[in-house]
Amino acid sequence: MIIIRPIQASDYDSLHRIAIESGHGFTSLPVNEGLLKQRIAHSEYSFTKDVSHPSSEGYLFVMEDTETGQVVGTSGIEAAVGLEDAFYHYHLGKVVHNSRELGIYNTVETLSLCNDYTGASEICTLFLGESHRKNKNGRFLSRCRFLFMAEHHERFAETVIAEMRGISDEEGRSPFWNWLEEHFFSMDFPTADYLTGIGKKVFIAELMPKHPIYVSLLSKDAQKVINEVHPKTLPALRLLEAEGFARRGYVDIFDGGPTVEAQTAKVKTIRNSGKYQVIIGETDDKANFIICNTKVAGFRAVQAKVSLRATAEQVLMSDDIAKALHVNEGDFVRLVRN
Repeated sequence: MIIIRPIQASDYDSLHRIAIESGHGFTSLPVNEGLLKQRIAHSEYSFTKDVSHPSSEGYLFVMEDTETGQVVGTSGIEAAVGLEDAFYHYHLGKVVHNSRELGIYNTVETLSLCNDYTGASEICTLFLGESHRKNKNGRFLSRCRFLFMAEHHERFAETVIAEMRGISDEEGRSPFWNWLEEHFFSMDFPTADYLTGIGKKVFIAELMPKHPIYVSLLSKDAQKVINEVHPKTLPALRLLEAEGFARRGYVDIFDGGPTVEAQTAKVKTIRNSGKYQVIIGETDDKANFIICNTKVAGFRAVQAKVSLRATAEQVLMSDDIAKALHVNEGDFVRLVRN
């Protein structure tokens, strides 16, 4: 069976492998032993912390194939970004140059450095190994986070965002960063991306241009990739758009990829999920659901076929599913149709 659970210290080797497989541009998982172990420890702490409002907690989940014991994917949530380290974006804006006397009217796009998303929750670190990119596992790995947020809403902000990976080649070269590197920095994109991933962000404030950048002054290659998504990230973007996420003109400061946002309470999975009491027994129902228990540190989620008794607010599930979720008859679960 495929389950999703909080990460634990014994998952380090799996997380390190995932960090290598994810490649360039996956800033939230740098290939660094100290940082990965720190990320795991911080997640373990966050899952056990008593929380009444979002702060610097970071929740990291793993997908496990219980038949093999192998960890095959990961996904995460940051409760509130930018509270300890500045959280940067470029905002796409417009400046009008107008001369009535000359009859000239020009609209010019600009990029302005900002910290507008400070305090927002962020879904992040989504990666699934190729061997398990089937049976809706990718959707399951992404959407289970929203069930956790729905059940424990006090832990998250009113706005939730997701940074989409921008355009870069197999060697990690970004057309957008190449222009910035030429004019303002003296380091390549993988290095800058890595430094950000390990928390060394001071150089951004020190070296980034302080005034708005006219997009027309960038190289043609850099202009083309602004607000564009890496081909491998398109499925994740489409899934989030179906959940109600949309672009609001914010892009990544390194690769120009878009950031999408939504009001947490209006995310489709959160809005459509419901809480039901467990009845254990055999079911021949064909409806497939994503189901999680109501625990924090003991969180478990599965996708399975169960029978919903909506009027009675009950759900009938097999003993195997109940055991995978660590629930007993009479306990409550949260679920949404898959």
